[in-house]
Amino acid sequence: MFRILKYLFYLLILAAIALVAYAYIGPFIGADFSPRQVEIRTPVELDAD
Repeated sequence: MFRILKYLFYLLILAAIALVAYAYIGPFIGADFSPRQVEIRTPVELDAD
């Protein structure tokens, strides 16, 4: 049981390192992490009585 938990812990650490590496290297290999910028206009009616 302890062996499985140990391997899962190592896998979790490896996945975290891979995620951070992808976040830093991604823009150099063509991954675009920027959100799409879209202007949204919503009319607002103020009730100032």
